[in-house]
Amino acid sequence: MFAFDPYSPAIDADPFPYYQTLRDEHPCFWSPEAQMWVLSRYADIVSAGQDWQTYSSASGNLMTELPGRAGATLGSSDPPRHDRLRGLIQHAFMKRNLLALEEPIRAVAQQVFAQLQGAKTFDFKDVSSQFTVKVLMAALGLPMGNEAIVEESEVRENAVLMVQSDARTRAKGPEHIAAYNWMQDYAGKVIAMRRAEPRNDLISHFSMAEIEGDKLTEREVLLTTTTLIMAGVESLGGFMMMFAYNLASFDEARRAVVANPALLPDAIEESLRFNTSAQRFRRRLMKDVELHGQTMREGDFVCLAYGSGNRDERQYPNPDLFDVARKPRGHLGFGGGVHACLGTAIARLAVKIAFEEFHKVVPDYRRLADQLPWMPSSTFRSPLRLDIAVQ
Repeated sequence: MFAFDPYSPAIDADPFPYYQTLRDEHPCFWSPEAQMWVLSRYADIVSAGQDWQTYSSASGNLMTELPGRAGATLGSSDPPRHDRLRGLIQHAFMKRNLLALEEPIRAVAQQVFAQLQGAKTFDFKDVSSQFTVKVLMAALGLPMGNEAIVEESEVRENAVLMVQSDARTRAKGPEHIAAYNWMQDYAGKVIAMRRAEPRNDLISHFSMAEIEGDKLTEREVLLTTTTLIMAGVESLGGFMMMFAYNLASFDEARRAVVANPALLPDAIEESLRFNTSAQRFRRRLMKDVELHGQTMREGDFVCLAYGSGNRDERQYPNPDLFDVARKPRGHLGFGGGVHACLGTAIARLAVKIAFEEFHKVVPDYRRLADQLPWMPSSTFRSPLRLDIAVQ
């Protein structure tokens, strides 16, 4: 009898055979272990993402939600509140000119990847996590260097803990809640610093963002900052890890990208489709829905399996082929509908620059281990370590 438990370590290790069975045989599947429905086909996921009136995010969008977050952040709210939050936050993103970030991002990449000169083997996680946190701190305006109020490693460790969950209880454990509380405390201190001395950074801009007299409340600023740090560290970090994993696993694709860096943007999009770190998000039904012969009831939770939709052969021919020339339009690597990721431009730019600089130092490499340890998270998927051999 087929079973699909999105909290299972076996799913983290290799979800794609399960996704295939879901799409082919159980496109609207009730998971008794998770106590929610699972939608696995591309068209159904896109439709649900666009229909926020039926598939609500206001009860939380993470598979295991953090306390006090549901309904109060961009990802965990519905219009009109969502539209108000997005407008104010997007206003801050526009003020923080993306072009102004290119030079500092490249400087960080050169500094971080220079450590790999002469290396024979290394864990890509070590360098990617350094890069991610430094870029995030520069973009958001988190205090660095002599101004730092915590170690960079503490920001990274707590952000990663926040998105994890306990596979046994299918919930956040005490260590995950403690990391969330730590991050809120840290975010509060940074907000106070930037309000006292505003700069051209995201926290300064959205803590004071105003459209026609409307501003974010104190709680909205705090939770938005906390969420952006969490999402920035884990989403960008997972994105980089999965791109490195894909390139290190497919020799022909890697060699093509290294030989012609102009292929990087298309390769990044294909990686987001083929092996996205953002695998599954949650919604709650606001009314009964009939789908594929099943009746989903008002109040039921629904899992949107983005990672499955990206491998749906109804949308993408040969979906299990990693093809850096594919140009996969409409992939779900950054979500979709009203909740499409707001930081896509920064993420794409950062990963592109990172691999341009990485490939200058390490042009030929491969993955060492066949079996990898995967992060225990029902929402995100990325290796806990990725051992690389330089060839």
